[in-house]
Amino acid sequence: MSTKKTPAQSVKNPPQKPLQPRAKKPGSPPADNPSARRPSAPLHHGQKALRWQDPFLERERAKYGQAMPSREFILQLVSEATGPVDVDELAGRLGLEADEREAFMVRVRAMQRDAQLMVNRRGALCLPEKIEVKSGHVEGHADGYGFFVPDDKSGDLFLQEKEMRGVLHGDRVMVREHGQDRRGRKEGRVVEILERANSNLVGRLYRERGYQWVVAENKRISQDILVPNDEDLGASNGNVVMVAITEQPTRHAPPVGKVIQVLGNYADPGMEIEIALRKYDLPNEFPSDVLAQAKKLPKGVLKKDLATGRADIRKLPLVTIDGEDARDFDDAVYCQPEGRGFRLWVAIADVSHYVLPGSPLDVSALERGNSVYFPRRVIPMLPEELSNGLCSLNPEVDRLCMVCEMEISSFGNIKKHRFYPAVMHSKARLTYNQVWDWLSAEKAPEDKSWVLPHLQDLYKLFKVLLKARGKRGAIDFETVETKMLFDEHDKIERIVATTRNDAHRLIEECMLAANVSASDFLARHKHAALYRVHEGPTPEKLKALQEFLAEFGFFITGGDEPHAKDYADLLNKLKGRPDEQLLQTVLLRSLRQAVYSPENAGHFGLAYEAYTHFTSPIRRYPDLLVHRAIKACLNNETYNPGNWENIGAQCSKTERRADDATRDVVSWLKCYYMQDKLGEEFDGVISAVVGFGVFVALNDVFVEGLVHVTELGQDYFHFDAARHQMLGERTAKRFRLGDKVRVNVARVDLETSRIDFTLVDNAAPAASNAALQHKTPKKARKK
Repeated sequence: MSTKKTPAQSVKNPPQKPLQPRAKKPGSPPADNPSARRPSAPLHHGQKALRWQDPFLERERAKYGQAMPSREFILQLVSEATGPVDVDELAGRLGLEADEREAFMVRVRAMQRDAQLMVNRRGALCLPEKIEVKSGHVEGHADGYGFFVPDDKSGDLFLQEKEMRGVLHGDRVMVREHGQDRRGRKEGRVVEILERANSNLVGRLYRERGYQWVVAENKRISQDILVPNDEDLGASNGNVVMVAITEQPTRHAPPVGKVIQVLGNYADPGMEIEIALRKYDLPNEFPSDVLAQAKKLPKGVLKKDLATGRADIRKLPLVTIDGEDARDFDDAVYCQPEGRGFRLWVAIADVSHYVLPGSPLDVSALERGNSVYFPRRVIPMLPEELSNGLCSLNPEVDRLCMVCEMEISSFGNIKKHRFYPAVMHSKARLTYNQVWDWLSAEKAPEDKSWVLPHLQDLYKLFKVLLKARGKRGAIDFETVETKMLFDEHDKIERIVATTRNDAHRLIEECMLAANVSASDFLARHKHAALYRVHEGPTPEKLKALQEFLAEFGFFITGGDEPHAKDYADLLNKLKGRPDEQLLQTVLLRSLRQAVYSPENAGHFGLAYEAYTHFTSPIRRYPDLLVHRAIKACLNNETYNPGNWENIGAQCSKTERRADDATRDVVSWLKCYYMQDKLGEEFDGVISAVVGFGVFVALNDVFVEGLVHVTELGQDYFHFDAARHQMLGERTAKRFRLGDKVRVNVARVDLETSRIDFTLVDNAAPAASNAALQHKTPKKARKK
């Protein structure tokens, strides 16, 4: 996960003694402290202070207890000025006393941070739009350059390596557009740093020739962090450490830091998770007030909890159906035939009863956003007292729940639904494999024979819901999920495919029904909520997809705005073709990522006009919000957690953070698994084509590696992004997504989590996609 660099690569003239903070010129105030200027101009006799003209002054006085000039008024004064405004002169004109200056400067700095104001080189205030600069954040690249991503989404700007020397990945900055590079990319120049994004970093410490430095695990941070010799906490060369940045980088000096934690050796079992937790800033320890609140909770359901109008459904034969290694049980189900249709109960753990808005448990849950599932380790959203205990629908104990009770027609339509709080008593904890074995054999063990008829009713309902899903046009991609198996020493032994049977799909359809009912309930009550939004493909991606499909004689129906059913219809046509996996992969990559938002834009993939998450409040914060909103509606109240849009953005961010962290861990473990397979040959399929080569997924091993473009053969290969292929200029040899190849494991690098392959035979790959045999449609055929 790290790349060792020699000191010469880090800094040309390394210090020979412990580093000291750089001295500043006498009398020159820091650039981010515009208050350290000349004395303010005094008010003339009889002149009234400007602040009393502030129309928002009383609002500020009520909020802060003093007549502080509002942001709006400060912006108005700076905007009306004929040029940059000296901050002390402004303070004087506002009539601020000495004891009010500090609060005023806090406000000015906050306005700088929020990109409302900026300070020029002379320390004067000005508006960003007047000097044509934009606010945004920096995205670094491992090779030293970076990009500026503006807040207004007006288009990224390329940042040369010299511009990146004074910033780190994630820093918020002000940037001015500054010409173009030789490739025609618009370039930017950093004019001000608004906010630093990195205070602590995880990486590996290296020591050579009397000095030492840390290489960050986050490859987007290309600068090394210099560590003074007396600030290493005794870490050994190559140790994984946490380093606190004591001096941020400048254009002329690299960042400086001190080691605050030594994590251990790089290959220690579980180290990959410890690194991921710190690299992605995943909260993995609960604060003391959260733990204290969790310990005060009861061990079970109290009598007073039942005296609040809860329905008693303890006699219903509800059961949980989960994986073998599941520890927290969010949901329980029961179904019974009713006329020609069905009545379905989905009971979900009533987390909102115990996690109250604004409580330490709630604040912590929002920060985490969701539970994170690493191989052999879980970072829960809630303490175990709740996630595995009081809120988990464990068998043979009473539990509080929120129920979605639905009437479903014989055609799979939800005719009616109602929500209510209840107390339940799970009759059994079942697993997917158990349920599928019993349904397949139409027989269950004697001690579980009572549950088989209920499971068969659920299965009949599932078949009805599945038909409705197909009629609705929901997209159903067939993907291979894997599981890692470890020995008693936590070393990975092998990677296996997990079989997804109809018991998995049965529970999935029940949860979908409850989730869509929740969104309908909230919409009918016109209550704000977080929707699970999945929009259709962008025009650019749709155009590229259509061009690619045309080569195979296919196209997506629906014109410029296809429906999910158009995707589903094409997937059905692809079934059984040798290029099915290839085309399915391209279809999947054309879609956008699902997010949480208070603005309902529908769920494209599931073909729902409105969809939300209700069924997993133990492990997803949006579900907890939905429970609170539903309860508010039941009580004729309104629930407002704050800014719904910001909370949705936070939950979307924590979801992506969890995905990135688990992907890192899985990639490292796969490298570890492959390190003793150097020189071995494997069959595989090209899983991605990029400008620098092709990625190959090994058959039955579930590991992916890179064949670099220089290993493709004695030719100059052109990358064709639209066709997902590499094409040889001289030989016309083609490497395309989905092609079958045989490769040799050439290199395994644990530090970068990278596996390199070479082709066993440089002949053209076997075309699994049938495109080589497929005739080009007449309208696309060259004459």
